[in-house]
Amino acid sequence: MTNHGAEPLPPRGATIRRDTGRVIPLRRADGRCLLLHGWDPDHTDEPFWFTIGGAVEPGEDLRAAAVRELAEEVGLVASPADLRGPLTTNEIRFDWAGRHIVQQQTFFALDVDDFVVSFDGQDGLEAGTIDEHGWFTYDELAADGATFPEVLEAVWLATATRRPGA
Repeated sequence: MTNHGAEPLPPRGATIRRDTGRVIPLRRADGRCLLLHGWDPDHTDEPFWFTIGGAVEPGEDLRAAAVRELAEEVGLVASPADLRGPLTTNEIRFDWAGRHIVQQQTFFALDVDDFVVSFDGQDGLEAGTIDEHGWFTYDELAADGATFPEVLEAVWLATATRRPGA
């Protein structure tokens, strides 16, 4: 959960409602998707794989938020027009860092060539809760069990609508 330092996180126990733009980069060469590995800071023993993305900031739309987060979280610059979708939209509710999150998330896909993933643009909160990235097939993620069902659905849709060589 990105906190760009503009203001502190709400107090523990607070409910945060947010709209998010999320992006699933798919490697053109083999169709593998890029996910990040991290954890809730209150539950470091329960890591999971998740998509790149974050909250829509004032003046942004979902596509702009998704590509901004892409640049911040993994160092890849893209245009909102490059995104495919939206693939799906859903609402999830979860606890993170002692806060209750109600998150409306809209997923996009982005066809990419190989690139060097960089965590240099992450804020302190992200840097403390994200430790690695990985490129996966849908089947690998489904077998792993460390990915939320909403993420699996979005990955399946991203790979099913992929344009090989695009």
